[in-house]
Amino acid sequence: MEILIYPDQRLKQLSESVETIDKEILDFIKELEETRKQGPGAVGIAAPQVDMFKRVVIVDVSNMRKPVDNHGHMIMINPEITAWDGMDMGREGCLSVPDFTGNVIRAEKIKLNYTDETGKSHEIESSGFEARAIQHEMDHLDGLLFLDRLVSRRSDLFKRKKYKK
Repeated sequence: MEILIYPDQRLKQLSESVETIDKEILDFIKELEETRKQGPGAVGIAAPQVDMFKRVVIVDVSNMRKPVDNHGHMIMINPEITAWDGMDMGREGCLSVPDFTGNVIRAEKIKLNYTDETGKSHEIESSGFEARAIQHEMDHLDGLLFLDRLVSRRSDLFKRKKYKK
């Protein structure tokens, strides 16, 4: 699927809740995952990034070089953060902002609820890089990019290194 690239105004659009998990949404999730895998180093993707304004995100930080506590591959439908704690600054990049990375302050620990692709409800606690990735992807559902959360546009936005194919 084609990724919407900033400054495409559709990236500012709010996403709607998924009402039913049917064949159409399951087929979409499969395509979304294939699109995520094509992105260089992509640990997450959100439905709005491919012009689908439904509350669906995929996050998987389990293949990161540094060992991290994580929940593995998560398909999150209608995710909602219910609690957060601490703040930490970290560097973020995005498939929709391919030429830049930036420093963003996010909660260090979060608690969230979501439904998976089988319709099962989950309540998890996440911290560190996984929590950052979840918050980043969930921002897309509300029409926000990491650019909207930069600490400073002047000193915290960086030209991205080019990935080797």
